[in-house]
Amino acid sequence: MGWVILFSSVGSQFKRIEHWTSNEIAPASHRLKIMSISGHLLGKKNVDVNGKPHIEAVAPSFALPGGEVRIVGKGLRPRELRRPSVRFGDIEGTVVISSDDFLVARVPEGAASGPVVVRTDGHVSNAHSIEVAALVAANLHPVANPALDLEGNIFVTFSGPRGEKVPVSIFKIDTNYAVTPFLSDLMNATAIAFDRDGQMYVSSRHDEAIYKVAPNGAMSTYAEGMGTATGIAFDREENLYVGDRSGTIFKIARDRQIFVFATLEPSVSAYHLAFGPSGDMFVTGPSTSSFDCVYKVDPHGDVSVFYRGLGRPQGLALDVEGNIYVAASLAGKRGIVKITPQGEANLVVSGQGLVGLAFAPGKSAILATNHAVHYISWNIQGLPLLAE
Repeated sequence: MGWVILFSSVGSQFKRIEHWTSNEIAPASHRLKIMSISGHLLGKKNVDVNGKPHIEAVAPSFALPGGEVRIVGKGLRPRELRRPSVRFGDIEGTVVISSDDFLVARVPEGAASGPVVVRTDGHVSNAHSIEVAALVAANLHPVANPALDLEGNIFVTFSGPRGEKVPVSIFKIDTNYAVTPFLSDLMNATAIAFDRDGQMYVSSRHDEAIYKVAPNGAMSTYAEGMGTATGIAFDREENLYVGDRSGTIFKIARDRQIFVFATLEPSVSAYHLAFGPSGDMFVTGPSTSSFDCVYKVDPHGDVSVFYRGLGRPQGLALDVEGNIYVAASLAGKRGIVKITPQGEANLVVSGQGLVGLAFAPGKSAILATNHAVHYISWNIQGLPLLAE
């Protein structure tokens, strides 16, 4: 004959408050008390054991395969502390953390945009929509933002290890997503930018130079002596700016005169540049810190910290409202971080290995990881890189 003994704690003392033999039935009020205290000890809150799981929100609601999303709701964990099942369409994702009111799940490879549901104890939750980025091309090596020409073709680098020549430096991805080699003779192609006429410019972190590249792939030197040349961007007057990761932002005028525009802290990998609607330049440069910043450089070259608190921030782009989108980590979560003009940040796209992005026609974006590019439909109007 066994015993069921219930204790309550008062300070550091424990007091027995009820007991029954195993062949007795506890009163209903006592059974509910036991369930409530057991649920509290197990971390459960107001669990309706006969109810269906319910999803209230999924954040972020945009992700790449492999990215992690947080699902908030009620009744999301089965009884007996078993893991719930999370399905993205017809494919099951991996549950990283689970509790009754939230869980973290990893978006599986092969998942597509559509519904996500949680299954517990044979019950299925309501569906909640999530947008999953579609793979455009793999086996690449971008180290900065992808770039789009006037026709919407995507250009992306295979940069390779520094000092190592690769068979193809830049690939072209047309509007049908057909991938073809575009440029083969540039060592360590790093960043790509287009001027208002559609002329391509490419930096090389290997030989301290910026190159002009014709539509047929013919290449000529545009400027030299740029240090470890990484990020490049045009202002509205079509002056070209180059980030030397040792700490200098160079300005190259249209007549090719070169000026030191601003000086920053050195970066361990690269500088990434983008201009805002008011003409200010925004710069990221990863360091050994996990609390890096986005710099703002005004048209006079004066530098200030716009936002601090990112892990390894890299490529960035802006929308027409002046919000900044950065490939970075925020509170340990990797993806695309949105920073408002007021300096408020949140993760809006979840994804591992992201190094940059470019807004595309039709309120969409091209997202670059360190080995691939993806397309995502996004209801955001990107800021034109060169204002008229």
